[in-house]
Amino acid sequence: MLEEYDIDKLNPRPNPYAKELKKQVTIKISPSVIDYFKEQASKVGMPYQTLINLYLSDCAKEKKELQMTWK
Repeated sequence: MLEEYDIDKLNPRPNPYAKELKKQVTIKISPSVIDYFKEQASKVGMPYQTLINLYLSDCAKEKKELQMTWK
């Protein structure tokens, strides 16, 4: 191993996953919704936050439009 490395001679590459790093946010979600995702997550064996992220990622990827009807 070298005592010193010449940084200028290194071949740095950008991280291809940098744009996909998760960002922590604060969001208010009703307890019943959290309970629902916790139950679903336990059935498939993954953390509920991961399941919520996967669901929202699928919505964004498929460009799903919100459809709501008020009664």
